[in-house]
Amino acid sequence: MGKSYSSAVPGRRPGAPGGRTGRAKITSVETRSIAVVGMSCDHCANAVRAEIGKLPGVTEVDVDVAAGKVRVTGTQRQDDAALRGAVEEAGYEFAG
Repeated sequence: MGKSYSSAVPGRRPGAPGGRTGRAKITSVETRSIAVVGMSCDHCANAVRAEIGKLPGVTEVDVDVAAGKVRVTGTQRQDDAALRGAVEEAGYEFAG
């Protein structure tokens, strides 16, 4: 089984306690898996994670280099164009 790399995006934890009292804010979470071609090492995983992590609403990015899969979790669903741009900026190919 290949390595899997996970990272929460700093400063973007939905529902994190803020020390406030009163009503709790309910945040919906969207998760999407995509295929990425060309990753082969820790550096690849870090580059893809960093670029996808910059997208608005992304809270976590899990990268499975061996399987060529990336799972993106966030407060909003990411569309193909945004994910493709982030993956290509990292130097890899978005395969859907």
